[in-house]
Amino acid sequence: MNIVVGVFDLFTYAVAGGLYVALAGYVGDRLDLVHLASLNSVNGVLLVIGAVVLSYLCGILAYPLGALLNRVVPHKRRDPRAEFRRRNPAARDRDYVDADSFLLLSALQMHDMDAATEVNRLRASGLMARNSGPALVLAAVTALVEAFTSGHPVLAAVCAVALGAASVLLVLQGRRLGYMASIKTLELCFWLPDIDDKTVDDRTRSAKP
Repeated sequence: MNIVVGVFDLFTYAVAGGLYVALAGYVGDRLDLVHLASLNSVNGVLLVIGAVVLSYLCGILAYPLGALLNRVVPHKRRDPRAEFRRRNPAARDRDYVDADSFLLLSALQMHDMDAATEVNRLRASGLMARNSGPALVLAAVTALVEAFTSGHPVLAAVCAVALGAASVLLVLQGRRLGYMASIKTLELCFWLPDIDDKTVDDRTRSAKP
């Protein structure tokens, strides 16, 4: 049986989860709960497989934290459909533009998987950035504690500020990539044949003159 970790899962869950694993390992080592040096005796292949699986699971469990931080960080809402119509006058009266974005992505995957891969890449990168934010918030809190308990208070304080700022920037970047994914979906679906007939609601169609 072949086990394949897709790019969406890798970026969305494993990368962000890896930050939690690394932070947990650091805190455990500082509290003498675990000894990272003992991992040198573990088989390298098994260690990598275990780290990937553990990171993946942590990423799934911590997914709600990314959504929560995304709601906490202030932002100005932008409508990708309005932006797409503004940039593309020929699409202003197209029915598909108002359809559900995931439905459009499914249509794109059925018609051209290579084109859909670009959308998935943007979405995965955006979610990875957003989901990594809470891990850096926890790392900033850890660094703040280290500023009072370690022998390098200045370095720890600088790390706390840098990690806190990075967490906010990751959330903002995640939103930007998600916005770009929505725009790219609309742009690619513009060229799909009969996409309007497949997405327009029958009641909307009958109401049109």
